[in-house]
Amino acid sequence: MHKVTYTGQSNGFGVISFMMNSAHMSLKPWIDRVMPVLLKAPWLEISAEAWKIVRKLAQGMADEGIYEVLEHEATLELKDVQGKRAQVRKRQRVRYLQHNIIAYQDQAWGDGEILLNYRCTPGVEADRYQAGHKTHILISLREAKGRGDIDEFKIEWEFRNGFVRSQEEWGSEVSHRTKALALQIIFPKSRPPQRVWLVEQLSRRTHLLPLGAIRQLGNGRWLVLWKTQRPRLHESYHLKWEW
Repeated sequence: MHKVTYTGQSNGFGVISFMMNSAHMSLKPWIDRVMPVLLKAPWLEISAEAWKIVRKLAQGMADEGIYEVLEHEATLELKDVQGKRAQVRKRQRVRYLQHNIIAYQDQAWGDGEILLNYRCTPGVEADRYQAGHKTHILISLREAKGRGDIDEFKIEWEFRNGFVRSQEEWGSEVSHRTKALALQIIFPKSRPPQRVWLVEQLSRRTHLLPLGAIRQLGNGRWLVLWKTQRPRLHESYHLKWEW
């Protein structure tokens, strides 16, 4: 028999109290069985891991872009000892992260006259525009690419009067997630670099490259090579030299 306690009121609260007490007592055996199981389950650990996954997914989607760069190799060749003529060659292997991609964007900047005799494959230049100190080049792919498709772009263009000082620099900006980055400069046979630094502009760090990073090629020209894996997104890596 359940004990009912009245409060002297005639509005039915006593009946409600009776019903609640009865329900509590009928649920108690079930609660006694379930609570130990719930308390033993690693809910805190599961919640923490789920939050980490959600956060990583959100960050990845924010920085994903339309493609990722599997390999990026950029070469600057100085054609004469005065630095008046130079050529840029880029090879970029990309994997598309979305469906129906129909264009690819290149970018360039520098002193003197840039983007002379611009050539690219695959695709064709469709437009170019200025944004700050950079020139952006829109390349039409002439077909729709799907998620997972891979392209290897080969781009060439020329500088004029771009490297005429005794101290110069040149490099690349990581604007998409990139797995491998390589920068190299080819110097004339009769004017090798005296010292070369790696400059990380966003991080404001400068490193003097070892002498082993400079070597002479079979044709007598000089090559400076620097490469890294998984460069930081949005960082600008430049090679700075004295010659």
